[in-house]
Amino acid sequence: MHRDGEYEDEERIRQRKKKLEKALEVKPLRRIISAYLNYPDAAEEDVKRYERSFGKLSPAHKALLSHYPQKLERQRRCIATNAYFVVCMLQAFEPPLDMSQDMGNCEVPHLQCAPTDQRSSAPTSERTCHNNCPISEQAPLGEGTNEVQMDGLHDFGPESSPSSLEKMKEADKCGGDQVSFSHAWLDPSLQSHVPLVDVDTVRWIIRNIARDWAAEGQKERDQCHKPILDELSALFPHRSKGSSPSCLVPGAGLGRLAMEISCLGFVTQGCDFSYYMRICSSFVLNSTRTAGEWTVYPWIHSNCNSLSDSDQFRPVSFPDIHPARAGITEGFSMCGGDFVKVYSDPSHVGVWDAVVTCFFIDTARNIVEYIEIISRILKDGGVWINLGPLLYHFVGQEDEMSIELSLEDVKRVALHYGFQFEKEETIETTYSTNPQSMMQNRYFAAFWTARKVSSKEDAAH
Repeated sequence: MHRDGEYEDEERIRQRKKKLEKALEVKPLRRIISAYLNYPDAAEEDVKRYERSFGKLSPAHKALLSHYPQKLERQRRCIATNAYFVVCMLQAFEPPLDMSQDMGNCEVPHLQCAPTDQRSSAPTSERTCHNNCPISEQAPLGEGTNEVQMDGLHDFGPESSPSSLEKMKEADKCGGDQVSFSHAWLDPSLQSHVPLVDVDTVRWIIRNIARDWAAEGQKERDQCHKPILDELSALFPHRSKGSSPSCLVPGAGLGRLAMEISCLGFVTQGCDFSYYMRICSSFVLNSTRTAGEWTVYPWIHSNCNSLSDSDQFRPVSFPDIHPARAGITEGFSMCGGDFVKVYSDPSHVGVWDAVVTCFFIDTARNIVEYIEIISRILKDGGVWINLGPLLYHFVGQEDEMSIELSLEDVKRVALHYGFQFEKEETIETTYSTNPQSMMQNRYFAAFWTARKVSSKEDAAH
């Protein structure tokens, strides 16, 4: 009986540990959802700050800017439209984890409720961010592959919106039904306040919608995506349904480049670490019904470098192309998780015909490891197409490893891992830049095609 009692105690402890571990996995995702839901409140605080500044002006100066209060009300309406989209997007999200897990109680004494892994502070300038940035990110969640399904679309309605999430919950219409928070984990009363860096990430996602999925981003896509697409088409001229080459796109972001590659006839997999990105990309790929269905205002959160108020408040409609009718090749999938952890798995060794990295390789803590994995997962004769700068993601962060190589050293490492460079160019481009802003930050991005022949490590064996 004593042994039975010990066994029951041990089993109880194991169950408690398991429950706590699941709850700890939920915590970062809950924080991300809170960041999305905190977006309108944080934006309202900005508008109130503008109002306070205006209130300090002298009567004579106020008279010169008599339109300013109306401008701020217009800004509020734009924020409400963005918030409406955010909530409808979250309504369509199916979390891979049980969001009912209780985070308020650490039942196992020797395990502590770990804080969210905050990967970096948020850069606020376009000069310092391009890929999945700013980051206030979580540990990898729900790593694995999900096929992109084009059926079961959610019936969301018009883009008009009320002045707050609570009013939306009560009165707005979505596909003819009230916007009720059908998921308990979306109830605003259950959400926690999050650091402003998290909300900055939400704003960054809205800007990336313009880059990836709106006509306004076509110029940037022509600069960044078109050279990659043209190179893939030239390198794999004999594509057919029976023999579609495979292509991996790590750092896929909101999924536009991965979808375009799929439409060329490749069996394509996009991968991204960021749950902020993955929630939005899933919505655009799976839940939009028509082109131009949704509207956001991506530029409203910066009052700097605007030629006019109309430029700042111009709407962006998306998607510019309906993914379900784009001609996606069967087998297109999006994978969630850390590139190193997911693709270090032996099942990926030597299985990819092409790897495309666009504004990605400098997100590495250890870029040598990235290159090693890319070489390992490519077939012999497979190609690595890269486009992007070397704006290392974790530079200057005391608690983060960051190996920051020059382009010359990057190429030397690539040669070591069996790559031969077949094409090298420099491409001038921007990244998620407001095309009508007075400030345009430009990259002189390295663009290359490298073919895997053999590495020195392979030769040694």
